[in-house]
Amino acid sequence: MNVIVPMAGRGSRLRPHTLTVPKPLLPIGGKPIVHRLVEEIAEVCHEKINEIAFVIGDFGEVTEKELLKVAESLGAKGSIHYQEKPLGTAHAVLCAADKLVGPTVVAFADTLFKADFKINPQDEGILWVKQIEDPSAFGVVKLNKNGDIIDFVEKPKEFVSDLAMIGIYYFKNGERLLNELQYLIDHNIIKGGEYQLPDALRRMSEDGCIFKPGEVMEWMDCGNKEVTIHTNQRVLEHDWAAHKGLVHPSVRVQDAVIIPPCYVGEDVIISNSVVGPHVSIGSGSHISNSIVKNSIIQSQTAILNSILEDSMIGSNVVIQGSTKDLSLGDFSSYHV
Repeated sequence: MNVIVPMAGRGSRLRPHTLTVPKPLLPIGGKPIVHRLVEEIAEVCHEKINEIAFVIGDFGEVTEKELLKVAESLGAKGSIHYQEKPLGTAHAVLCAADKLVGPTVVAFADTLFKADFKINPQDEGILWVKQIEDPSAFGVVKLNKNGDIIDFVEKPKEFVSDLAMIGIYYFKNGERLLNELQYLIDHNIIKGGEYQLPDALRRMSEDGCIFKPGEVMEWMDCGNKEVTIHTNQRVLEHDWAAHKGLVHPSVRVQDAVIIPPCYVGEDVIISNSVVGPHVSIGSGSHISNSIVKNSIIQSQTAILNSILEDSMIGSNVVIQGSTKDLSLGDFSSYHV
């Protein structure tokens, strides 16, 4: 089993946090988004993941090494591929064309999920979907009476289905997908200036490929600050329920309270403060004389004499003074 993770997008809706770190490497509950994504994929796979191919932009050597470590942590080989121009989802997958061999999962790295199904290796294709109230802003799938997917509709103006595609796909035969992606390129089949993956899926379906819906229990977005903070909240709740260790043994707590669920990284100091619930704090940070809840704080950051709620704070930041809702990128300072 190979996994292809297209992640070359700029993450502009999450700026300033994505000015220094690609969105898929932003930590949620102390672990990068993309790391959590491939862990969830591994959970639904019967087969071992042999290789994880990351399709990126010009992210730099440090980021590439981090991605290879993610693959290694799952016992898989990692490889780096480049999408130099934003030419769409189909083009992004095709950038890792040599990995479209045999059983393949394609997972776009801007979403997390929880599912209780396993990939059936006999199925020709599976699309991860989530039932939603308002499907008009999403790509949805249409099913026949047998529960097979028969069409893919992007942002339907009239109701056709409430099963939204969340951007994760299984293909029993990666070579078959490769042929359809190349067909789009060769015949210049473009929508909105981009080559779109659903066009390849539609051609496969029309050619007899049967896609099954893989309905997930929960779909967690990381598109902007508000939904990323909510995703952090849900991830912490899931990890806490699974009895995963969320507070590093090196954490120093002095006249302070940590209200779970929280993630607190290595060498964090919390003094004269109340932290939690739903707070993630990266390594080496210092919280003093403050109240912090429902927030994400990255590494080597100091929160002093402050009140923070619903906030997203980068690394190497200093905040001093009473405030509430903040969004500050790396190497920033905020004083009141």
